[in-house]
Parts: sequence; structure tokens; C-alpha cells
Amino acid sequence: MPTYARQRCISPACAAEYPVDRALVSCERCGSLLDVVYDFDAAWPEHERSFEVFARRGSTFGERDATGASATDAALDFSGVWRFRELLPFWMHAPNGPADIVTLGEGRTNLQRADALARELAMDTDQGGRVYLQYEGYNPSGSFKDNGMTAAFTHARMIGAQRVACASTGNTSASLALYASLTGVRAFVFIGEGKIAFGKLSQALDYGATTLQIAGDFDACLARVREIAENRQDLGVYLMNSLNPFRLEGQKTIMLRILEGLNWRVPDWIVCPGGNLGNSSAFGKAFSELRELGLIDRVPRLAIINAAGARTLDRVVNELGVTWKSGDYDKGAVAAEFERMDREHERAKTIASAIEINRPVNLPKALRALEVMEGVVRAVDDDTIVEHKALVGRYGLGCEPASGASVAGVRLLRDEGLINPTDTVACVLTGHQLKDPDVTVGYHTGLDTKAAPASAPANPSGRFNNAPIRVPDDLDAIIAAMMK
Repeated sequence: MPTYARQRCISPACAAEYPVDRALVSCERCGSLLDVVYDFDAAWPEHERSFEVFARRGSTFGERDATGASATDAALDFSGVWRFRELLPFWMHAPNGPADIVTLGEGRTNLQRADALARELAMDTDQGGRVYLQYEGYNPSGSFKDNGMTAAFTHARMIGAQRVACASTGNTSASLALYASLTGVRAFVFIGEGKIAFGKLSQALDYGATTLQIAGDFDACLARVREIAENRQDLGVYLMNSLNPFRLEGQKTIMLRILEGLNWRVPDWIVCPGGNLGNSSAFGKAFSELRELGLIDRVPRLAIINAAGARTLDRVVNELGVTWKSGDYDKGAVAAEFERMDREHERAKTIASAIEINRPVNLPKALRALEVMEGVVRAVDDDTIVEHKALVGRYGLGCEPASGASVAGVRLLRDEGLINPTDTVACVLTGHQLKDPDVTVGYHTGLDTKAAPASAPANPSGRFNNAPIRVPDDLDAIIAAMMK
């Protein structure tokens, strides 16, 4: 059987390789992160390579079944991840072929053109300037994580894993719990004390995951779950955080759906929030592979937007000057920065809980993505994040706070003149508004929703606030309030 896929250490000085039938957290030789790499000549012959392969696949179960296609083909074509299965052919090593693919119809997400929002962000829509919103809140668990979980759970099924675990600020736990309930494996979720939005926690609880609340933050939780996965093989726990290279394979397809929404034209910019940096890492890999395959002739620029209270990548890149340098990045400078944060007890703190991460595990891969995509890193404060989250809502899409960082990043880069007014910009909105409704209600009412009673006085200060109007039970007063 041909070797369609293998795992490879990302360090060019090491480049150790491992088969895809192993669950590895890092390179056993040097400790670096791993990639899933492919022999595309074997998996997808050159004469068959075309975006048309994806474009002609059915969009619903019904349409595919009407053609006489198998139920498996119909399910895969319905998925916004597996519709692009030629670009993640590790599944070709599955004992039962495509029948081993785990899918819930994830990735059925839209690229929304947002001209009114674009004008608010000083884009020149009359001259072709465009802002598009890639809204991942439509996924089954309400966030982009499902793109990665479908791929990671497929790999877990391939190797017979019966226990899965993750550290989470919320979205990962919700997605893991959902896919675990679908596949019947035991799920463990590690969360930090007070570090998870209830909208996300409720999902993990409802889907039946065993939830362990650790006395620490996300970084402490990840250290523990990684220790269990790496050093306690007797427990057979399969790690589902984005250290897992198979997770990032699924997240690549967010870029495929953006291209699909643009009729396979490459935008000028991709803008996304930066937390554990799995998405940005996956995006860089996606465009690198598409260019290698000859499917695109240019790569968009990438902007990774940190929260100001969790700006590790921003400091590493813009203050310490660390770059990928074809894999020869300054590991000492990164290690020293992590040591400084520990020594000074510096912890991530932001209202955008999805990106409240101090030690992003995919930092090396994100540095690589910045090199591949000529990227930049910026940070925006919480007030700015929430203001732009509300702005997105005003134009028709409710998103979680971290998603507001993407749109805030566009405004910042427009102000800097780095994004031109006639550019085409695609913003990744990572999760649904109901992931963290407390933030939304707090913004619009001025209430501390975790402490204040609903009857407390409201003093919202945000530009786009939409506070409820208190009126007596009197018809004339009600009509007067309606007509204001």
C-alpha cells in the first residue's frame, strides 16, 4: 500500500518521521511539534487536481442520494471539511477507508459579504474594497473547533482510541464532548477555575464529558493533560488539543471555504484571532500546500490579532523580533519570555476567554505561517474587542468576543495603512454569540451579569449599545417609547 501520509517533525534540523497510525504529542527525538505531510502524487494525481473537484460535489444529502451515490459519499460531500478530502488524505490509511471518517456535517459555514461593515471600517466599497466574514458559529457545536475535531476523531478511530481528553477555555471542550458522544468514547475535559464561559461549559456537561476543574489557568490544564497523554500510555488517553497535528488538518478547510466563497479567488488578507494559534498555523499550512499543488499562484497576507491581556505572540514577534527563519527561529528568546512570565506571575487576562492563553503551544507553527503568508501580529484591548463584537452584531451576525478581535484588527490595520481601502479582506469569526451571552448582555445593559440582579440600573457606555427601555405598564408610555 502506498504511503499517502506520515507525521514529520517541523524542525528542519531534525525532520524525524513517524507513521500515521501513532498518536504522538510531539517529536520523540527533539520534542518539536509535528506536521501531517502527504505524498500528493500518490494520493491525488496531478491530472485530477482542480478546484472543480470540490465545486461539483453535492451540497445536501438529498441531492447526492438522488444521483445514486453511496450514503458515505453523501455524508462526506455534505461536510465542509471532508468535501475537501483530497487535501487531507491521511484518512486513506484508515482500516475501513472512508467508512472510518467521523462527521456531523461540520463546516457548513458561509462567507458573508459585509459592505456596510466594510464602510464602517473605512474600506472603499465603491472601488472594490470588500470585507467578508467567515462565520464559524454555524458549526454543530457553535465554533470552528468542529473542523479540527472531525479530523482528530477520525484519526482516533483509525488507531482505536477509547479515551480522549483536552484542556479548554470552552470551545474545545464543547466540540470534544459532542464528537465523543457521537463515537461512544470516554471524554475528559480539563478547565481552569473561573476560566470558562457558561455557554461553553454547558455543552461539555450536557454531552456527558467528565469535567475536571483544575486549580490553575489554561496553561496549567494543558500541561497536565499533555503529561497524561505522553507519560501515562497505560491510560490510553488521546490528546485532542491543537498540539495534535490531525486537528489542524481539519482546520485548514476554513481557508478552502473562504476560497470557495470567492469563486476560488485568493483574498488580499486573512484576519483571525490568536489564542493557542492552531487556526493561524493551519491557515499557513493550507496555503503552502495549495501553492505547492499549483492550485493558487499567490498567497494572501495573514493578520493574527491577540487580546492585549494575552499578547504573547505580539511581544515575541514585535518586541523580541523573533521570526521563523525557515525553522531556525530563536528558541532561547521564546523560552526566556515564558520564564519571565512565570517569574513575574504574569497570567493571561481578557474578556475574550477563547484566546485567554499565555503559552500558545502552536507558536512555532504560527511563526511559520507568518513567514509563508507575509503576516503581521497586533493586539487590541478588551473594550475594543467588545465594541467590534457589537459592531458585527449590528450588521447581522452574532459572534463570541474573540471574533471581535478579527474585525478590530481590520480597523487597526486600516488606520496604519497596511490594509488598503480597495483590498479584499476575510475575517474569521470563530464562534457563536451564545457561547458567551454574559459579555453581550453586559455590553448592552452596563450590568455585571455575573453579580448584579437583572433589575439593577443600566449604564451602558458602548457606541453600539442597545439597552432595554424601562417603561411603566401604560399604553401611552409604551407607544411613546416605541416611537422615540
